[in-house]
Amino acid sequence: MSDDHPKALPVTDRPALRADCANCFGLCCVALTLTVSADFAIDKDAGTPCPNLADDFRCGIHTRLRPEGFSGCTVYDCFGAGQKVSQETYAGQDWRSAPETAQEMFQVFPVMRQLHELLAYLTEALTLPAAAPLAAELRDALDSTERLTHRPSQELAELDVSAHRDAVAPLLLRAAELERATVPRRGKRRHRGADLMGARLSGADLRGAGLRGAYLIAADLRGADLRRAELIGADLRDADLSGADLTGALYLTQAQINAAKGNAATRLPPALTRPSHWGADGPADR
Repeated sequence: MSDDHPKALPVTDRPALRADCANCFGLCCVALTLTVSADFAIDKDAGTPCPNLADDFRCGIHTRLRPEGFSGCTVYDCFGAGQKVSQETYAGQDWRSAPETAQEMFQVFPVMRQLHELLAYLTEALTLPAAAPLAAELRDALDSTERLTHRPSQELAELDVSAHRDAVAPLLLRAAELERATVPRRGKRRHRGADLMGARLSGADLRGAGLRGAYLIAADLRGADLRRAELIGADLRDADLSGADLTGALYLTQAQINAAKGNAATRLPPALTRPSHWGADGPADR
């Protein structure tokens, strides 16, 4: 590959990978299944519009989602797939005015979301200094994934996106391993897929830890050091991140942060935003 290959922009400079609800046809409010739980107040089948979806494709209770029992909606992130499907794949033609497109559009949306999530991970991997030896491979994977997002709707609906994810995943893992190897040896334990639900990890040194796919639901991570920890696929629902340091955490997403608890002392990567539902002081001491 030539040296003049265009370098991918950092995640913070990629607005296309951020949800733009104003340019989406409320796809997450229709295409996805909802199940009554602590996250959702109703059951809803995929393809059925949420009763709170207004005629203009906006949420009728957007400012009251949590008190109304829809905290899961405040956690969800489409990585910009909604506006991509709405404005590019279907050229601004919405499923209400063109109902013949609805079923296919709702199939395309989750495929596009997975592709955009991969774009976010690959873009981040290209910013990791230690992963420089993999730059050419990462750029090729980024380009191939980007090309898939521009396919016609019928091809996207039939795309084996799982196979593509499986092909890209080892490359992302290698990039993370190189970056994790730059931190002190202490704390680089592997907890891939580990069951750490409710674990008491307050103040733990988890620098460079491998937490890929770990279950950290309701874990006590107050004041923990998670710098350069790999968190791709980690379940952080209700994990207490008050005062934790996630600076440089690898493959951490906005959705994971939205699902966790934290406070003003929680240190986040610059690409992520502190959730509005986090209080200044965070959850009460346990």
